[in-house]
Amino acid sequence: MNIKRIFGALLTVCGIGGLIYTAIVFANTSGGNHDIKSLIIFGVLGAIFFITGISLIRTTKDEA
Repeated sequence: MNIKRIFGALLTVCGIGGLIYTAIVFANTSGGNHDIKSLIIFGVLGAIFFITGISLIRTTKDEA
């Protein structure tokens, strides 16, 4: 297996974890300023990691 695909899978898993954590924070939010900042930070980072990981997996060619 190619090292780029492994790194892409790792980024994808981290992105999914960040998006799930964002959902948990969103469900437990009370509307405070700190909660909104957490939602934005973890949501954006999770989305960036997820999209980057999927893109890296898709664009890496398998060479036998």
